[in-house]
Amino acid sequence: MLAGGAARRLGGADKPGVRVGGRALLDRVLGACADARTTVVVADPRPTARPVRWAREEPPGGGPLAALEAGLRHTTAEHVVVLSADLPFLEPATVGDLLAALRAGDADGALLIDAEGRDQPLVAAYRTAALHRVLTSLTTTPTHDVAPAPGDSAAAHGTPASSGAPGTRTPPGTRTPPGTHIPPGAAAPAGEAPAAPAPPRSALAGLPLRRLTAALDLVRVPGHIASFDCDTWDDIASARARIREHGHVLDEWISAVKDELGIDLDVDTGVLLDLARDAAHGVARPAAPLTTFLVGYAAARAGGGPEAVAEAARKAAALALRWADEETAAEPDVAPDATPDTRPDAE
Repeated sequence: MLAGGAARRLGGADKPGVRVGGRALLDRVLGACADARTTVVVADPRPTARPVRWAREEPPGGGPLAALEAGLRHTTAEHVVVLSADLPFLEPATVGDLLAALRAGDADGALLIDAEGRDQPLVAAYRTAALHRVLTSLTTTPTHDVAPAPGDSAAAHGTPASSGAPGTRTPPGTRTPPGTHIPPGAAAPAGEAPAAPAPPRSALAGLPLRRLTAALDLVRVPGHIASFDCDTWDDIASARARIREHGHVLDEWISAVKDELGIDLDVDTGVLLDLARDAAHGVARPAAPLTTFLVGYAAARAGGGPEAVAEAARKAAALALRWADEETAAEPDVAPDATPDTRPDAE
């Protein structure tokens, strides 16, 4: 998962941490691929809803291909799903569809296309060997469309800097006067700590994604909702509005609550809603939330799981119906075999 971009169209905001439907965008995407054997997030580490493995491209912000290369170092899987971290409507079913499309033939990858038919290479499943093959080829092929990564000088892209020996560059932050050359291995000037060697720069830094997709045999899978990404604040506003639409809000709310509580449980929402309705109508309105809470508690004591929830809900629903039947029954007021009331004040 690539989550280390600069988010320039959001004014440099922390896009993976922006909340949509009460959950960070990054956590929403992590929820869509929760069944992955290994999840690698290429970004600086941060709290997440579930454990992940962290990686970072060099230099940070070096672009999607450098980030992809960094992430691939942490997996040996035959197939990988590559996702951006700004997909609020991605669902596990879509991830499954991409993997199924990939495994159904001999293509190198399967990617979503949006409503306008545009390829979405960061919502895709690929054969790992094919990615390695193309990335390796790109690192050894001269390129002419490399954009400098943020903060990089011309020297970082193969052009010698104006000071220092060819092929070397002065580490950022040193106080060495302009024009001073320090040979490799020489001591730093008095009063200055030796500069740490710069980490190796990825040869893929600055390359656009089209260099990858142009070299792969790809199948396309329609997915205009799942491929919706949040590049701008208008996109985020649209995503938040859609989540609050009547047809989506309940599922979104339940997913957000499960995420917040660390619950990985699929239950029949209709059963619980029917139970809440029966308790509210047959007993009293406040009985609805209290009853569903007690059902959850009972299910947890029974070992948890969808079956335990369903059984506890069935018992509580039957009780609510019996309770309501007593109030609507006209005759008799007591059970047929009940002993007559012989108290002195009985009438």
